[in-house]
Amino acid sequence: MLTNKAPWIILLLFWMIGSTWWHVCKIKQLCIDSGPATRVEPPTEGKDVYTTPPGADGFTIADGNYFRMSFPRNFSFAKSGANANMNALGGPIDPLITYLKANRDRTLAITGYYTSAETNATSFPNLGLARAEGMKQYLVQQGIPAASLTTKGTQRNLPVTAKGDSLVGGLDFAFAGTEPAAEESVETDLTISKPAETSTISKPAETSTAALITLTEPVTEKQLAEAQKFTSIFKPMDLYFQLGEATFIKTDETKKFFDEAAKVLNANPGKKLLLTGYTDNKGPEEMNLQLSRDRANDVKARIRKSGVKAEQIEVKAKGEADPKADNSTLSGRKANRRVTAVVLE
Repeated sequence: MLTNKAPWIILLLFWMIGSTWWHVCKIKQLCIDSGPATRVEPPTEGKDVYTTPPGADGFTIADGNYFRMSFPRNFSFAKSGANANMNALGGPIDPLITYLKANRDRTLAITGYYTSAETNATSFPNLGLARAEGMKQYLVQQGIPAASLTTKGTQRNLPVTAKGDSLVGGLDFAFAGTEPAAEESVETDLTISKPAETSTISKPAETSTAALITLTEPVTEKQLAEAQKFTSIFKPMDLYFQLGEATFIKTDETKKFFDEAAKVLNANPGKKLLLTGYTDNKGPEEMNLQLSRDRANDVKARIRKSGVKAEQIEVKAKGEADPKADNSTLSGRKANRRVTAVVLE
């Protein structure tokens, strides 16, 4: 009698397991997806990045021409719940955190959405504000200054799952002043003069009173880094960073520089490596000064791994002082965001 029921019991168990997985992973979207965030190309003309309201097909965070990251999916919330399910995005928001830490003059506005059908059981005036404040608290815990974050709650329609117990969206991000300046809105405006040489970047003079270098076309941080050539550890080499990154862009030339510098410094305890940090002129001067110091200190920490003693590495912060390029252009500001390394003779 029991033997005849065994296949039905097994089928029932499989059905229960499958139903549970479908509800938790597909409907509630609570299963962890280990895949990375997907970086996509900017939208084609006439096509919006977002659905209206923010939908399940993807989510993008952008700060004008400076920062952009996209996810294959969106945040989700339990109906009437205040805590965001960030696993539903399909990737971590770590690049956003890195960008905010590296650009302290930027202010991020977090908007939380809620529907009229939800119940607000929080101490906040509305559920949208509770959702925005929850994200703010998370970012503050990651080291973002609370003063850099603003929150508000707005009522709107949100996509819901088939079961109706989860909502898709619920959060949106906007940077203060994301509208690009006039000279940044058109790439051709970044060309400030006709090329005097075949090289894109002319060689800068080495004194602080030297004329600014000329960038003959829009350039990337990688191109700026690759334009640096190693000749001697006693001649300055500029290190560049991708926007929002704390690690300088490594090239064959930077490797030659630091391999030789480590060899000389380890053999000559009396010699020193000078690291000078610079920024562009965007943002408060005192914050730029600190940012330039932070990046130079980060380079110092990485060089220390080569065995160079801490007392042999001197760090200076110049902030927005002594620019090497014109700060009125996007390419110029990229050239000014640098750390200069040189061994003192």
